[in-house]
Amino acid sequence: MRTIINKLGILLLTVVVTMSLTNCKAVQNANNKQKGGVIGATGGAVLGAIIGNNVGKGGNGELGAVIGGVIGGGAGVLIGNKMDKQAQEIENEIPGAVVERVDDGIVVTFDENSGVYFDTEKYNINSESQATLNKLANVFIEYPDTNILVVGHTDSSGSESYNMTLSKNRATAVTNYLTSKGLNSNRFTTNWFGETQPMHDNTTAEGRAKNRRVNVAILPNEKMIQDAEIEAKN
Repeated sequence: MRTIINKLGILLLTVVVTMSLTNCKAVQNANNKQKGGVIGATGGAVLGAIIGNNVGKGGNGELGAVIGGVIGGGAGVLIGNKMDKQAQEIENEIPGAVVERVDDGIVVTFDENSGVYFDTEKYNINSESQATLNKLANVFIEYPDTNILVVGHTDSSGSESYNMTLSKNRATAVTNYLTSKGLNSNRFTTNWFGETQPMHDNTTAEGRAKNRRVNVAILPNEKMIQDAEIEAKN
């Protein structure tokens, strides 16, 4: 599962993901329970969905540590079923968030209009964000066999170095808050990209608000994959 993602492949997949995920919600996306082994894309599609444009610039750490290839066959059907249920539960619990099913993963996008947001130039978790993250933590507790990737972004206001640090602090704050709720820190990888990965127009107030975001990607861990492969053989 721990695969280093080819950058060219990510670039191509990002274009596909950007087109296919526009205005999609979890219930509108293709159902991986049904698609199962037919899916042939790599985990780069998940990466493209959480990073946005200009993949390969900025950031810290190796995202490939938690993003691998899509699992096919009967195991893929079983994993898809579990991830579909988890995505639907997140969408039900946090209706303001954008919840998308990508390959075997789930991508949750929070911005200033969707449940987890930060005051200007701040990275502390405010009371409104705490309420949303409490709900998300409860879902993670219910589905323990997953890895969780938290990625921070900013708009283009301020210097690039300042924004990189700000996105790091915000992503780290989200990770720390979730682990403070009893979740195993080994499930988490934290990354940040500052202003380098906009998904919306930074020349407008609305676009900047949407670029000030934290993404959470949820992927099956090795235990879920191994359990699904054993179950598929029986």
